[in-house]
Amino acid sequence: MAFVAAGDITVHYELTGPSDAPVVLFANSIGTNFHIWDEQVKALGGRIRTLRYDMRGHGLTDATPGAYSMNMLADDALCLLDTLGIEQAHVCGLSIGGMMAQRLAVKAPDRILSLVLADTASVISPPEIWQSRIEAIRSGGMASIAAGVMPRWFTSAFLVSETERVRGYVNMVSRTSDTGYIGCAMAIRDADLRGDCARIACPTLVVVGEQDQATPLPQAEALIRAISNSQLKVITGAGHLPCVEQPAAFTDAVFDHLQTVGVVAPKETV
Repeated sequence: MAFVAAGDITVHYELTGPSDAPVVLFANSIGTNFHIWDEQVKALGGRIRTLRYDMRGHGLTDATPGAYSMNMLADDALCLLDTLGIEQAHVCGLSIGGMMAQRLAVKAPDRILSLVLADTASVISPPEIWQSRIEAIRSGGMASIAAGVMPRWFTSAFLVSETERVRGYVNMVSRTSDTGYIGCAMAIRDADLRGDCARIACPTLVVVGEQDQATPLPQAEALIRAISNSQLKVITGAGHLPCVEQPAAFTDAVFDHLQTVGVVAPKETV
């Protein structure tokens, strides 16, 4: 396990792959840790340098008290890149990770080469939804919401056929810091990135699970309309976490995007 002091927090991260290869930064969704990217790192690690980290308040990264913001989370990612001596990166962010990526691409456009915005939006759910969840956690802790978010993350078929894995994800959510989750929930609650989207200039792939209930297809289509240099990929048979539920299809989408922007060689020559 690797840890580094980045800004005001200690960050848990993993940097693997050829030292001279382009870097892809993976940013996880709320309530998860960087292991949601296990299959992507396994498949892509020999071709690119993969950097994944636990977002503030998640996994083994510090959970600071108080409300977080997308600016704060983008600064965390930028500080991590600075600390590790990485000048430029491609960024793949899921859900809140995708919101952070939108902010980061506008905040530091010279540092971000391209984006994969997965199952995300410029605004995710009305603020009262997040406030209700925050109050539930304050009252009953993370265990009070963990099982309830599974149908929003996964398809009904996955919930039935992969009961042990779903139980593992319930554990992942349950063991997330109350403080960290609430801080990130406040960041999502207060974020409106519609102005940012119009300013994103780098090549962008928008990915969405066909059955995503949390950030459904119309929200992905809204991102496509807002971001000039963008394309859409729908992952069939997947919900809000296609990197987990349909890892091969998700990885192929990321690979094809990296090939399009000239990061990796065509598949037949790899």
